[in-house]
Amino acid sequence: MRQNHAVTTATRSKPDATLAAAVDTARAALLELIEPADVGDHLGSTAEGDRVVTHHFACLRAGYRGWQWSVTVARAPRQKEVTVDELVLIPGDDAIVAPEWVPYKDRIKPGDLSPGDLLPVEDDDPRLVPTYSFGDDAIDLTADDKAQVRQVAGELYLGRVRTLSPEGRELAAQRWYDGDAGPSSPIAQSAPASCTSCGFLLRIAGPLSEMFGVCANGSANDDGRVVSFDHGCGAHSEVQLGKKQMPVPLPDPVFDTVNIDEIELF
Repeated sequence: MRQNHAVTTATRSKPDATLAAAVDTARAALLELIEPADVGDHLGSTAEGDRVVTHHFACLRAGYRGWQWSVTVARAPRQKEVTVDELVLIPGDDAIVAPEWVPYKDRIKPGDLSPGDLLPVEDDDPRLVPTYSFGDDAIDLTADDKAQVRQVAGELYLGRVRTLSPEGRELAAQRWYDGDAGPSSPIAQSAPASCTSCGFLLRIAGPLSEMFGVCANGSANDDGRVVSFDHGCGAHSEVQLGKKQMPVPLPDPVFDTVNIDEIELF
């Protein structure tokens, strides 16, 4: 028996009377492969085409609530003999089915990687571009010439095989700006000032230096993380407590002159 996990759409036509009445034949074929306890009532039939009808039976098997046994029967032209074409298990409208498959690389989220886990990057990932190349004359370059190009690239800090592309940089900037380290996060909305005026902000180099920096405040939630200049939090270097936030001063101390000897006098 072949099991399908999706209902295929077929052209519907007027059901063949002989095939529509072959409920017992369909059930008998089903019981040859399926335990009787797993087969429920006949739910109806569907015309799949000329002289082709599919009968549906309720599935009572544990874990398959809402599924149906589907038995397709047919007959040849000018013949009354009914033959069984296919038996499948298909989901009904209220069946519990597995969610649509999502590739592993699309399911992985920040924080999911554990020590030893590997997450390869595809060769044509648009977020990365070759750091350097040999140009159009690569065929004419000798091994020594290519080694010299690599040496120069290393001296210019271009020793990486690939580096961030403009598209990859824009995606990262947008992700950071829209995330918890951007201006729209709740902590930034209630901050007394923005990161751009905070003494704990470390500037970064490169194209993103005009929008982002790194927080160096060990008491802040974003310590060691990239934050946008218009982000903020309550650990700003210049934050001051207002009078309402100041602790209540303690009362003046009182010298207790009563001792045990004086109590006994009473």
